[in-house]
Amino acid sequence: MVLAHTGRAEVRDVARQCVKSLTTHGIAVRLLPDEAADLGLEDVDGLVETTLPDHLPGEGCELVLVIGGDGSILRAAELTHETSTPLLGVNLGHVGFLAEAEQEDVESTITAIVRRDYTAEDRLTLDVRVLVGKEVLFSTFALNEASVEKAARERMLEVVVEVDGRPLSRWGCDGVVCATPTGSTAYNFSAGGPVVWPEVEALLMVPLSAHALFARPMVVAPTSVLAVEVLANTEGSGVLWCDGRRTVDLPPGARIEVRRGARPVRLVRLHQAPFTDRLVAKFDLPVEGWRGAAERRRRDGGDHDGGEKDA
Repeated sequence: MVLAHTGRAEVRDVARQCVKSLTTHGIAVRLLPDEAADLGLEDVDGLVETTLPDHLPGEGCELVLVIGGDGSILRAAELTHETSTPLLGVNLGHVGFLAEAEQEDVESTITAIVRRDYTAEDRLTLDVRVLVGKEVLFSTFALNEASVEKAARERMLEVVVEVDGRPLSRWGCDGVVCATPTGSTAYNFSAGGPVVWPEVEALLMVPLSAHALFARPMVVAPTSVLAVEVLANTEGSGVLWCDGRRTVDLPPGARIEVRRGARPVRLVRLHQAPFTDRLVAKFDLPVEGWRGAAERRRRDGGDHDGGEKDA
């Protein structure tokens, strides 16, 4: 399946190139009807089919090739969450932290798909539900984060946060972000939360502009259950956002529960580059002057770990 942000001409060009390359190799491609029309690819030698977004579009597909930015990958995760279809992102956005390939890598990416020369890794997700009293008002999932935020600029949100069924602290704040390691470089990062390597299984909670002495980012076990209760006497109402895509209004007294998701999202990897290298590349971090352990051993004339000198 191919999903693309067809509102941009550059993305449409790359998407057409990908679909035509895949069909040339005899690989059938599935598209959403609106995107197929935007690309002018309703049918290519009988190898292009369309399906509606609410018809499990990823079912039966080997992978989903996502062309766009991180927002497009989050949209793809939403459309394919029930089928756990692996997602392979080609970044035509800005940072593109979730994407595996850049625009200049399209040809090699298609080759890897044809040869099945890739792996898929599971990324921890969040299951989120909103309760008012005993009634479940809303439930969904998130790959990056679930954020409870104030609905009005001029009003603070009064909340009590809870971990594993025990109250932790009360905050007057702009909101609270509950994030995954995958989302640690997204809203969590902007809010001052820690960057967590994706191999680490954990849940993160970060207060937003909290008026409190204890208002630090927290990392808890993946088995923990986080909860944010909007106090019944709060003057401001709130809103819940999941991955910046799915939202629901939060009345006073609402309770938001966040736990590890039952179903992970699978991201395709074409190469096994360390996450450190991804951080350096995506954030353009300064690493000039780094020599590395091997160079230091050569410089110092020995192996600090007691091993032999480098040849």
